[in-house]
Amino acid sequence: MASSFIAVSSPSLLYRTSTSFLPSPPPRSIIPLTRFKGFCWSWRLKCMPSGNSGTESDAETTPSTSSSSPSFSNISTYNWSAALAGIGFLETAYLTYLKLTDSDAFCPIGGGTCGDILNSDYAVVFGVPLPAIGIIAYGLVAALSIQLPRMNLPFGINEANGRFILLATTTSMAAASGYFLYILSTEFPGASCSYCLLSAVLSFSLFFINLKDFGFQEIQKVLGLQLCIASLVIVALGTSYSTSPPVSLSQAEVELPFVKYEVTTPSSPFTVSLAKHLNSIGAKMYGAFWCSHCLEQKQMFGQEASKILNYVECFPDGYRKGIKIAKACADVKIEGFPTWEINGQVLSGEKELSELAELSGFESSE
Repeated sequence: MASSFIAVSSPSLLYRTSTSFLPSPPPRSIIPLTRFKGFCWSWRLKCMPSGNSGTESDAETTPSTSSSSPSFSNISTYNWSAALAGIGFLETAYLTYLKLTDSDAFCPIGGGTCGDILNSDYAVVFGVPLPAIGIIAYGLVAALSIQLPRMNLPFGINEANGRFILLATTTSMAAASGYFLYILSTEFPGASCSYCLLSAVLSFSLFFINLKDFGFQEIQKVLGLQLCIASLVIVALGTSYSTSPPVSLSQAEVELPFVKYEVTTPSSPFTVSLAKHLNSIGAKMYGAFWCSHCLEQKQMFGQEASKILNYVECFPDGYRKGIKIAKACADVKIEGFPTWEINGQVLSGEKELSELAELSGFESSE
């Protein structure tokens, strides 16, 4: 019997029989596997976005998100800036309170010289207490540092302008601190002020912390403006101290060591009795060793009676630049010497003995 070939869909799959070549049936696993692969491939095409649109959209979304929110390094900078500015705000608020209440500052380093510096004429700029200016500066830096990461700035200020304002403020603070360190070394040689040094450390730290986030090209753009800001601050401070110095500053150029002047006139029974009466009711006489009117007032009482008076010396350590009046005299708010405090009344100027007797309720037996 002649052999014959029968065409099949898979011509390579043939088997020989005794009578003819018949097509070999495909393995059971071929068709289902092929269909399964086709189905998965078509499902994959349907589920996957066409082209690279998904990748591009992700790429577009990522930069926009990162550009609209500050980076981690910026957030860390703002946190440090807010913390340091908060410390400076508390320090200047404390010093402002002391200035308004005429209280003495607690100076862990420097002792009395610290108080002399804080109460000197250099602690006032154009009539405004320097700590009050510090409150405004530190408060502004703290507010900007807190609001910048949240992008919640007032008046429609964007992040770029907010960063620039922050840098300009810290630049002016660092320039002022540098000027005050120069004043401290030249006008108060050998003196120490812990509050002044702390403020300088905070100001320079805030300046460098905010400067480091600006790139080299950005720094080049704002460098000229920074130099202008620093120059204006120094010129303003120099003008404040040179053109309108307080009277006490010119007087403080003279250094007077403490000298105790003796009363040479004799006392009468009336002056002795009056002095005892004044002492008994708690009356006080405030004076200064260099005050001629104070010496004349004592001369009215005489040598014996003047020793009975309750006399308070307002400059027991002498008078020199930066010296501070005694606390007992500062509490009375003395405006001139001598000053009498009788029955709750504060009276300035030299008084006649008869007037003192009348004010104190003294009745002479003579």
